[in-house]
Amino acid sequence: MADGTALRVAVVGAGAFGRNHLRVYRQLQEAGEPVELVAVVDRDEAVVAAASAQYGIPGFSSVDELICANIGLDAASVCVPTVHHRAAAEPLLAAGVDVLIEKPLAANLADADAILALAREHGRIVQAGHLERFNPAVTAVRGLLHRPMFFESHRLSIFTPRSLDVDVVLDLMIHDLDIVLSLVDSPVREVRAVGLPVLSRKVDIANVRVEFENGCVANFTASRVSTERVRKLRFFQPHQYLSLDFARQDLLMIDVTAAAGMTAEQLAALEQMAKQHPTEGLSLRKVPVVEGEPLRLEIASFLHAVRTRTRPVVSGEDGRAALALALEINEAIAVHTARTGL
Repeated sequence: MADGTALRVAVVGAGAFGRNHLRVYRQLQEAGEPVELVAVVDRDEAVVAAASAQYGIPGFSSVDELICANIGLDAASVCVPTVHHRAAAEPLLAAGVDVLIEKPLAANLADADAILALAREHGRIVQAGHLERFNPAVTAVRGLLHRPMFFESHRLSIFTPRSLDVDVVLDLMIHDLDIVLSLVDSPVREVRAVGLPVLSRKVDIANVRVEFENGCVANFTASRVSTERVRKLRFFQPHQYLSLDFARQDLLMIDVTAAAGMTAEQLAALEQMAKQHPTEGLSLRKVPVVEGEPLRLEIASFLHAVRTRTRPVVSGEDGRAALALALEINEAIAVHTARTGL
C-alpha cells in the first residue's frame, strides 16, 4: 500500500475498547490519512446496529460473516474479550488480514503461539495492543536510558465491572510489564508475587518483584479496587532518577547519586523536595514531551507497519513476552496463596 491507496479496516468488538478504535479510525480518515473504516463486528445486535448507524458502515455479527462479505479488507482491530482473541484473529489472518489485537495478546500461551504461527504462515502482521508503549512520556524516556537498575511501578484504578474476564495482572499490570521488559532488555531471573481477590472472583490487587539476569529489579503494584487513579513509573539508573506519569504525560529527571537504594516513599519525597528546593544539590529537569493520544499514535503506527510491511513497534512476539511474564506472575501468586492458606 506504499502507493497511498487507502487501507480498508474493520473493528471486531464494539464494546468500550472497540468504540474508541472506531472513533480513531474515523478521525484519521477525516484528517486525510489513507485509511477507510469499512465495517464493524459484534455479536450483540443492539451494539453492532448502533455502531453501524453512527459510522455509516455495514455491521456483521461474526468474523466469518465479515469475511464472507468479501469487502476487500486489509486490516482489523480485534477488541473482543481476551478469551475470544484467538477465535477472532485466526480467520482474519487466514483471509490475509493484518491485525491489531488488544492486550493481552491471548488468554494463554498456546493461543498466542497459534496466532503467531498463523501470521507467519500467511505473511501477516500482528501488533499487540499495549497502548502505554505509545504514551509520549514513554517515548521521551527511551532517549534517556543508559542502565536502568531499579523500577517502581504503580497502576491503581477504581473498581468497574469492565474486563473482569481476566485478573488485575492481565488487565492492568501487563501494561507496565511490557514497558519494563522493553526498557530492560534482559531475561527474567526470578519472580515473587502476592495477590488477592477483593471484589471479584479473580485477583484484584497484586504486588510483584521481578529480578532480571542483568541485576535490575522491578517492583510492580496493580489494583483495580483503589480509591484513586494512579499510573506512574519511577526508575533509577546510575546518577539519575526518572519519574514518569502516564496520565499527565509528564517526565521528570533528577540528576543525583543519592537516590540509589531508596524506597518508593523516599524516592517520592526526593522528587517533591527537588520540586520545592531545586538548588539544594539536586538538579531537577522536566523533560520535553510532545503530547498526543496514545491510542491514535498506536493505531497510526499499526497502519504504518501494514503499509510498509515492517515489524510493528509492539510486535506479536512482544505481546507474547508480556503475556508469558504475566502468567508466570499468576503462577507465583497461586503458589504464595497455597503456602499461606489465603
